[in-house]
Amino acid sequence: MLFEIDGAPAYCYTGGKAFDAALPTVVFIHGAQNDHSVWALQSRYLAHHGYGVLAVDLPGHGRSKGAARHSVEEMAAWLLAVLDAAGVAQATLVGHSMGSLIALELSHRAPQRVARLAMLGTTYPMKVSDALLNISRDNEQTAIDMVNIFSHSGMAQKPSCPGPGFSVMGGAQRLMQRMSALNPAQLFYTDFAACNAYANGEAAAQAVRCPALFIFGSKDMMTPPKSTKLLTGAIPHAKVVQVDAGHSLMSEQPDAVLDALAGFLG
Repeated sequence: MLFEIDGAPAYCYTGGKAFDAALPTVVFIHGAQNDHSVWALQSRYLAHHGYGVLAVDLPGHGRSKGAARHSVEEMAAWLLAVLDAAGVAQATLVGHSMGSLIALELSHRAPQRVARLAMLGTTYPMKVSDALLNISRDNEQTAIDMVNIFSHSGMAQKPSCPGPGFSVMGGAQRLMQRMSALNPAQLFYTDFAACNAYANGEAAAQAVRCPALFIFGSKDMMTPPKSTKLLTGAIPHAKVVQVDAGHSLMSEQPDAVLDALAGFLG
């Protein structure tokens, strides 16, 4: 599904069903150097079980055109424009990593538009080391290799792997390489710098009043569970679910993530 936002096409995957704004809407927001496909199982399931699904490609990612936005605030403003274009008055926001910060920021600037808030693989502040920032700017392929290793709990597929012979790590690497090929303008660095610079997370979290959910990977090295205390403490009513996975928890434990989201949606 395509909308025009700021003069450029904005793509949203609808889970294999025609989008219906009259249904409860769930908006999926991917992380750095990714696109809507990281939500393949979760978005498709919910689209076939009574929800309107919009799994976005952020600007400069996947099928959405235009320059990548340089701040979390700019990405949140873009996402709000997508909701307007889709005719969605209120939605559940589900964000992973960088996408979780976008969801959190949108909930702060337009709380009336957010029915529920789910944040996966999140932390705040979401600081990126100077070394990784520099590598993402100067040698994107090396950054892809490093992050791919850091984002997975191991080389072997989990029992919940989507299919025999499917390489979780290989799929993640090829997706990030595809993003580089589609947008060679230092996309990884732009995304990482936006996460690193975001400074409104604590205030935004303290303002959350809607139902909230955290899903953490117990073996996450990118946003380790021990780093999440500021966020979880700022949203004390939020439910916390931990799954046996690294940072790429939607692909390492897709069924566990789906179960947590389906239970949260009720």
